[in-house]
This record gives sequence, C-alpha cells and structure tokens, in this order.
Amino acid sequence: MFISLPNSEGLLVLGDIMTKKIQLTAKGLDALKNELGELLNKKRPALVERLSNARSQGDLSENSDYQNAKEELEFLEGRIEELQSVIKTAKVVNGDGNGDGVGVGTKVTVRVNGVKTTFEIVGEWEADLAQKKISHTSPLGSSLVGKKVGEKFEVEAPVGKIKYEIVAID
Repeated sequence: MFISLPNSEGLLVLGDIMTKKIQLTAKGLDALKNELGELLNKKRPALVERLSNARSQGDLSENSDYQNAKEELEFLEGRIEELQSVIKTAKVVNGDGNGDGVGVGTKVTVRVNGVKTTFEIVGEWEADLAQKKISHTSPLGSSLVGKKVGEKFEVEAPVGKIKYEIVAID
C-alpha cells in the first residue's frame, strides 16, 4: 500500500508503508491483536445490526441513527484496517537489559534533578506517558536507546535542556 498526497504537480508518493517494520513488545502486539478481535467479533457485528435496524425504519435521508451508525461503521472499518496493517508489519522486540543498553522492551531508571523515575521503552503504538511507557522514537526515548548505566545526556524540551543520568536498566 502506497501513501500518496495531492500536490500542485500531481501526486507525491511518500512511500510504501507496508514495508516499514513497526517495533512492538510482545505485550503490545497481544494488546493490538485483542483489540482487533474485539472489533471484528463484537463491535462490528453490533454496528452492522444497528445499521440494519436503522435502515428498516424508512426514510434514510432524515434518519440520524442510520447516519450515525454508518459513520461509526466507517470509522471502525478504518481502525480494523489500520490494526491489521500494524500487526502484519510488526516486529516483536524484547529488550532484556542484557548489557546491550536501553532498547525497546527495557525498563530504564533515570535521575533528573536528583529524582529517580523509571520508564519502559516501547513501540510507538504502545506509548502511554501516564503509565510511564515512552516510545523509542520520542525525543527522550530516542536519546535513551543504546545508552548504558552511568551515562549522562541532555534532551531538548520546551522548558530548555534537561539533563538525565541512567541509574539502572532492567
């Protein structure tokens, strides 16, 4: 599948997204597969039934339930396609803190201004800052990848440069 965008000179092909491997942890891949199963086996059939019921109510041009169900089904189909594409191109990476430094799947404890914080480095699709899961492609995540215990580094942030020191890798 190619992504193309219209421009003043025609179409600009950005690239074949199917060949890009998406790094995920095993847990992250399982979560995406579970979400896909839920969408395919529960949510899609319920929406199809809702759409069918709304269609049977008569005039579709003034039937807001029909329009809403149709839009929700279109959104759901897009999400299903997106998940299938990610799962198909996923590469499971499990860092184990075996001395190779920080990578996807590792937990890293850093010290910032004397305060220790632990982050889990995950794939882009798993990132959740509230759970301290950061993507390996985020500014902090990409700065951490490959680093070892004791290394110090800086990350540019809106408030300025923040200095980090790696305390532990699990």
